[in-house]
Amino acid sequence: MQLLLKAEELLMFLLGIYLFGMLPYSWWWFVGLILAPDIGMLGYLMGNKIGAIGYNTFHHKGLAIAIYFLGIYLSLPLCQLIGIILFSHASMDRIFGYGLKYNKGFKYTHLGEIGKANE
Repeated sequence: MQLLLKAEELLMFLLGIYLFGMLPYSWWWFVGLILAPDIGMLGYLMGNKIGAIGYNTFHHKGLAIAIYFLGIYLSLPLCQLIGIILFSHASMDRIFGYGLKYNKGFKYTHLGEIGKANE
């Protein structure tokens, strides 16, 4: 099942790259911004609960898709870019096993515990 989930996330990451290619931005923007959503981890400086909220906000694919479609509706390429970066980053993270966080701590995710072999 893990391989299937990673393959699915890889395809979503490639979708993000494709959608980015349709925007009027140079490719270096994608490379330069792909790690920007990790700013959500700063919430962990204020504890696990705030950290999980911050992290999950910046890594929620539903929110990313909503921002992207808002950008389409309003004809705002910057808004589309933000949605694509959030979506692509979340997919990239999930390929490597970093899922949405529980309040218990950073290593407890919806994909299982980070660093522990999942069955």
